[in-house]
Amino acid sequence: MTNPLLSDWSTPFEIAPYADISDEDFAPAFDATMDESRANIAAIADNADPATFANTIEALEMADGALDRMLGVFYSLAGTDSNKTREGLQRDFAPKLSAYSSEITMNAKLFQRIEELWQKRETLGLNDEQMRVLMLTRRGFVRSGALLEGAARDRLKDVNARLAVLGTEFTQNLLADEREWFMDLSEDDLEGLPDFVIATARAAGQEKGADGPVVTLSRSLIVPFLQFSPRRDLREKAYEAWVARGANGGDTDNRAIAAEVLNLRAERATLLGYADFASYKLETEMAKSPDRVRDLLMAVWEPAKASANADAEVLADMMHKDGVNGQLEAWDWRYYSEQRRKAEHDLDEAELKPYFQLDRMIDASFDCANRLFGLEFAPLDVPLHNPDARAWEVTRNGEHVAVFIGDYFARGSKRSGAWCSASRSQKKLGGNTRPIVHNVCNFAKPAAGEAALLSYDDARTLFHEFGHALHQMLSDVTYESISGTSVARDFVELPSQLYEHWLEVPEVLAKYATHAKTGEPMPKEMLDRLLAAATYDMGFQTVEYVASALVDLAFHEGQAPADPMAKQDEVLNALGMPHAIRMRHATPHFAHVFSGDGYSSGYYSYMWSEVMDADAFEAFEEAGNAFDPETAKKLEGFILSTGGSQEAEDLYTAFRGRLPGVEALLKGRGLNAA
Repeated sequence: MTNPLLSDWSTPFEIAPYADISDEDFAPAFDATMDESRANIAAIADNADPATFANTIEALEMADGALDRMLGVFYSLAGTDSNKTREGLQRDFAPKLSAYSSEITMNAKLFQRIEELWQKRETLGLNDEQMRVLMLTRRGFVRSGALLEGAARDRLKDVNARLAVLGTEFTQNLLADEREWFMDLSEDDLEGLPDFVIATARAAGQEKGADGPVVTLSRSLIVPFLQFSPRRDLREKAYEAWVARGANGGDTDNRAIAAEVLNLRAERATLLGYADFASYKLETEMAKSPDRVRDLLMAVWEPAKASANADAEVLADMMHKDGVNGQLEAWDWRYYSEQRRKAEHDLDEAELKPYFQLDRMIDASFDCANRLFGLEFAPLDVPLHNPDARAWEVTRNGEHVAVFIGDYFARGSKRSGAWCSASRSQKKLGGNTRPIVHNVCNFAKPAAGEAALLSYDDARTLFHEFGHALHQMLSDVTYESISGTSVARDFVELPSQLYEHWLEVPEVLAKYATHAKTGEPMPKEMLDRLLAAATYDMGFQTVEYVASALVDLAFHEGQAPADPMAKQDEVLNALGMPHAIRMRHATPHFAHVFSGDGYSSGYYSYMWSEVMDADAFEAFEEAGNAFDPETAKKLEGFILSTGGSQEAEDLYTAFRGRLPGVEALLKGRGLNAA
């Protein structure tokens, strides 16, 4: 039998033929495509002809095509529908991929060719994009150890390989904890819960094979349970299980892994000549230095903490009036905050949720993209990686732009959170390749025949991930290495966070926030109250986020902490962390930081980008139209289509005319400067 991962795909738009692929195909396909990539790299390095941009840099861009295609399929499945076989393959692939990467970046003959091109770059006749790719390629090699020799070079290989293994283990431990834990609910335990929470709990119980409804560690279930359950004992039990992910002892405990990761990262930075890992990591970001990151975070921390402390006093008073003595605790905050929101803003999540149907919010995100960028979306009937996933062809003026795949529902085999990925990225080198882009979320799946309902926060998540998708779909560059979201980490969240603003445009909600039962639009007075409460509880949200970002930064500055949990406590105590608020991501389940290097020393990126997204949306407001064609054209031309072809600062300045300050962010969050 021919391995489908090694064959040409005759499917529409060459979408992976998921129905024909079995888990047994991955290992041989990995070995075969790895061998092919190694041969391609050797041919580039051993080429007797003088180095040219085409035979070296462009050849490198094309060297891993088959391997990348195979891995795109594998990691899509491993992230959205894991099983023991796929988890084992992840553990097997991780060190091999790390070793392969080190082979490339530490290949002396290959780097010599790159260095020759770099030294004579002004004489090569390169265009701006080619010059950028040459610079990024050389920089990537140097930052990966190309200039190291002897024992230092060998040690860096070992460090990288071990980090790859640890990142995989961290992810799989977290998934195991999330998959295994659930709390049975009796019929009496359902008292006070809205119908949509009860329905979700019953559906979760069926998935877990329980006798009745359950609470799981899926955010789409545990958060509304914490908001609505009057049972303080059950809220505490569920909350403590949620925040204990990765810290339960035994084989899935991530605390020792976190300590080893931080130690190895610090060693890697030292080997490469940096003071610490934060300095190494931030060198290529917009922030450039730990001090600039801290300045931003602390400018937001103080007003956010003041707001949160004031809110805590109100919530504690409400709790005491309920006859509950003692301090307000973390498992109390969402419950009393929901009651307060209902009292002060006349907003009830149970009343709001029927107006946020998943299908209508998908339509809303598509309609905004059509009005801004002229994109059109047509459903595709093709086999995908899971029956819950859906696909659309994206076109503009009748021309194919991309394939968009949405996988929206939580399941035990899917890792938590929400993300955007591309199983195929846009590029022009070697032919005009259009992307296949995936959005993955973890919304509660409804009972058969019922509409999937989202919270307002869920709807924002959908728009956020679709903003990332637009960054991929509208990419218009020649080289894949700078395509789409291949930008500085503290710039990559700009398109996603900016797109969230269109959910708040009144005319969008007036059209798409329609009731699941009646089809009626949200009453205007309810819509007005919803938008007026946009910054409600922002002190809480900001404190839990900024605390996580500051702990992440502290982990990677200076010497690695021997005990990350003690370091976490030290940082939070120094900040004066409010008692009833915890970090959004405690260390043992801080996947952004420990599942890989992506957001390590970079969790601040969301807030750095928010400074820009708040300012960027003001450009539309200044034009007097949230869908202003000229502003949208500039947004696409300078931000969404350009990938990493220029420095992020230059791209933003080209769009807006200047770099922004923190004022728009504070205003957008309803926080006053300290």
